[in-house]
Amino acid sequence: MEPVSALNEIAFWLERELAPSFKVQAFRKAAAIIAPLDADELAARVADGRLKRTKGIGDRTFQVISQAVDGEVPAYLADLRERNAEPLDAGGAELRALLRGDLHSHTEWSDGTVPIEVMAAAAATLGREYQAITDHSPTLTVASGLTAERLEEQLGVIAGLDTGSVTLLTGIEVDILEDGTLDQTPALLDRLDVVVASVHSKLRADSRTMTARMLGGIRAPHTNVLGHCTGRLVQGSRGTRPPSEFDADAVFAACVENGVAVEINSRPERQDPPDELIQRALDAGCLFSIDTDAHAPGQLDFLAYGAARAAANGVPADRIVTTWPLPRLREWLAK
Repeated sequence: MEPVSALNEIAFWLERELAPSFKVQAFRKAAAIIAPLDADELAARVADGRLKRTKGIGDRTFQVISQAVDGEVPAYLADLRERNAEPLDAGGAELRALLRGDLHSHTEWSDGTVPIEVMAAAAATLGREYQAITDHSPTLTVASGLTAERLEEQLGVIAGLDTGSVTLLTGIEVDILEDGTLDQTPALLDRLDVVVASVHSKLRADSRTMTARMLGGIRAPHTNVLGHCTGRLVQGSRGTRPPSEFDADAVFAACVENGVAVEINSRPERQDPPDELIQRALDAGCLFSIDTDAHAPGQLDFLAYGAARAAANGVPADRIVTTWPLPRLREWLAK
C-alpha cells in the first residue's frame, strides 16, 4: 500500500471518530514529511533507520510506513477500517443515499485543519457532487476569520484548483452581527456561491433581541442558509450549552419568505436544530440543508447523522436542497 495514502486514510478515520486533533495531526504531519520522497528513497530510509530518527515520525507512524513499504495494509489502518465499516448512524439510509453534497465546511484558512484541496479530495472520495468551502468571517477572530483580503485570496486559490469529480462551491460562514447585518462586504458576498449566516456571539441574549438579530441576517439579500440556528452544544470537549431563545415562528416564516434554508447541522455535539424546531420549520414550509460543518476531512462523513435526524422527523427529500442536482442548486442559490 502507498504509505502517504495509508497515513492520510488513518487520519480520515480518526477524524470521523472525533479523535483528539494532536493524534490526527501526527499522521497528517508524517504524510507531509514523506510525500516528497520517491519509493526507493523511502524504503532505504526505513531500512537503515534514518526515517525512525526523523523529527515528526513517531513509533506508530513509523510502524504504519514500514508495513506499507513492505506492501502490507498497515495493521492500525486495518483495525480502523473494521471499526468504521458501518455508517455513523444506521437511520435515514434512503435519504443519506440521496444527498449529493454539503454547503458548510471549513479549512485551514480559518479553524479547519487541512488545505482546501485535501477537503476537496475527501469529498470526491465520498462520492459528493459538490462541496462548499465556507470559512469564517473576520469578526470571529478566535477562529481566524477571513478578512476581505484573505477571502479574495482564497477565491483565487479555489479558482486555480483542479478538484476532479467534485465541484467546489465558494462560500462563507458569515457572522450575523448584533445589529443583524452580515460580517463581510456586500461586494464580496455577491461573488460567492453560498452564504451560510450564523450567530456565534451573545448567545444568551433575550428572545426579542436574538429574534431581531436573526431576522436581520435572514432578510439580508445574500443569505442562503441559516446555520446552526440555536447555537446549542449537547456533548463534546467544549461542554454543553443551552439553545438560544428566539421566536421560532417569526424566524422560520422569514426563512420561507426570503428563500433561506434552515440548516440541519450534522455535528454530533450540535444536533441543531433540536427535533421540535425541525418540526416547526417543517410545518412553516421551510427548505432545509443537511450540512456537516466539517473542520477536517473525516468529518465530511457526518452527513449520516443529519440524514438520520431529518428522516426521523419526516423531512421530505425534495425539501432538502443538498439532495438537489447541481444545476437546480445553483439556480436556487442565485435566486
